[in-house]
Amino acid sequence: MTGPHATATNYAADNAQIGVQAAVVHGDVHHYALSANASPAERFEIGVRLLDGGMSDRARQLMREAVVDGHRGNEACFYLRLALVSGRTRHEMPPEDAEMLWRAPRLCHVSGGDAWADGVKTIGHLLEAARLPDADMRLLLKDLDGLAEPQRPMILRHMELFLEGPLQDEMWKRSLESAEQNQKAKDRTGRVWKFFQPRPLDPRVPDPRPPNTPRSLWVQAVAATAVLAVAAFHIGYLLARDLQVVAMLVYLLSVGGGYFAALGGLEWRFRVERLRAKDAEFAPPRARMGSPPSGGFASRVDQHFDRYFAKYVPRDTSRSAWLDGTAGIRRSIRDEMVDVYREQRAGAERIAWLIRYRVSDVRKRWENDTLWDYRRELAVPLSTKAVTLLGSATCVIGACHAMVTATQAAPLGATRSTAIALAAGFVAVRAWLRIVLERRRHAADEAEVAQLRAACGAAFLRWKEKLADKPSDREMAAWLDCDRKVLLDKALRHYELSMSDLIAHAFIEAPGTPTRRARLKHGPWRYTRYRLTLFLLTADGIRQFRADLDFEEGAFRGHERTNYRYESVAAVLVRQAERDERKFELALVNGERIRVDVLTSGTEELLVDETLGEVSEVTFDSAGLGHTLHVLEGVAAEGKRWITQERRRKADRVRPGA
Repeated sequence: MTGPHATATNYAADNAQIGVQAAVVHGDVHHYALSANASPAERFEIGVRLLDGGMSDRARQLMREAVVDGHRGNEACFYLRLALVSGRTRHEMPPEDAEMLWRAPRLCHVSGGDAWADGVKTIGHLLEAARLPDADMRLLLKDLDGLAEPQRPMILRHMELFLEGPLQDEMWKRSLESAEQNQKAKDRTGRVWKFFQPRPLDPRVPDPRPPNTPRSLWVQAVAATAVLAVAAFHIGYLLARDLQVVAMLVYLLSVGGGYFAALGGLEWRFRVERLRAKDAEFAPPRARMGSPPSGGFASRVDQHFDRYFAKYVPRDTSRSAWLDGTAGIRRSIRDEMVDVYREQRAGAERIAWLIRYRVSDVRKRWENDTLWDYRRELAVPLSTKAVTLLGSATCVIGACHAMVTATQAAPLGATRSTAIALAAGFVAVRAWLRIVLERRRHAADEAEVAQLRAACGAAFLRWKEKLADKPSDREMAAWLDCDRKVLLDKALRHYELSMSDLIAHAFIEAPGTPTRRARLKHGPWRYTRYRLTLFLLTADGIRQFRADLDFEEGAFRGHERTNYRYESVAAVLVRQAERDERKFELALVNGERIRVDVLTSGTEELLVDETLGEVSEVTFDSAGLGHTLHVLEGVAAEGKRWITQERRRKADRVRPGA
């Protein structure tokens, strides 16, 4: 197989941009799917998965319902508390959630001293410390550092926004250290690309065309052969009756010559026709066929063939020579694959692996100088030509001598038998030639198909083995969370700020350009490239920090900085188009507008039981846009007074319920 990073090369001139190149939906992974009659335990488990995937709002909803319906235990309490604080600040929490946050240990019947119970206690101590400014943090942080996997990293991840002051700084140090350690953990750079690969379809190779030998042809061949045999026997009888020993021997010699001439001629004819068919198959198209409808299956297959033939140019060969020399075989393989997969109703992305393999196989044969080996293999040997010509000469000369001699012995009978033999022989030879050639052609096609099927099957197994360690959506979300923290640290270092210096901060995650995207069924979109926009709200104003993230490499490519006062923010909104495309827009009083395309249309990638609104909501949820809009809408409404209001809101601590 070729290298794993099979990417496209695109060109955009002037102000053009390349958006989403391809989209993949892993419909065979039911990680977030919830059945209608799911038990409380099953609903809670889906809630845990949603929380791991960064979809806090949906996770809170399912966990609350599951706990109210009777799901209890230490682990349930730990995850419920994390879900209630994840992705939002203290004043964003509704009163009913604040009450459940404090009542959770009693509601879930927390008991014992296992790791989950320790995690619940640590969360409670953190909440108390946030409520009481003079709390002793040393003992608290010691308890936190004593936690193991998965409790400690999950607390660091999900309580980032909820804590304040010196405690927030200490937690941030640990959170950043964890992010830097785990940003490229678990072979991220070698595995992320696999998430964007769809589940491959099994290789399919068209069955060879069956022999075109109708029953009427067999009847014709057998009948003509029988008549020929009778006529030939009669001629031999006439020679034997007249005791023409020499003529009889010549006659028998002509029959032998005819037999060998038939074998050699058949082989000669088969090779010539096979060579002609192969040349026609690989010959460049004489006229350009009309392009298939844009966006259709055949059109996408064409794009893959064009991409890989343009990319996999053989060594020491110019691109133009390669494309011109393989135009015919490219068209042949393309037509074959469109025909065998068209009825699958599956995206061309699922057979991209097979297209890539077939193209790489053509390149390999080109480099090995074996692409046109069939011409050498099908060339007619001189021995075959010699046998055919000598056999034919012997047959004709001997038959003519025997017929002349027989005619002298019995003019009428010999003439009649000769005419019948010639007519029947002509019909028999044509019929048997077609029958045998068709059977030989079918056998050769079957051998080629078997060889191709075995090669594609081996390539399929290699590709599946390569994709076996495809990262989970949970891992993708964890890596992205690490990237966000690393970017936040870059911004804090640039502006020489600490976490406690921030009044608030918020992210917007948007797809970069160009990018590929993929998601699990009922899950959010994940992208190969992101454009991350970070808003730091400080006492002096808003610091906007934007960077492009190469998610596959876990690396940032450049950044942009913008600063503006609170009074400069005129409006914040999210525009929603007909096909649920979402655009974030921040309008400043000077007329400048900061726009971010948060979500592009994905109607064509929806599965049977999905809705566009559902997909967009979970994508918004995982991107933390609820918190971002809450913060920026407050700034737009209150201006600089927002600082005073925010400090007042922070002074109103969340108190434990009864």
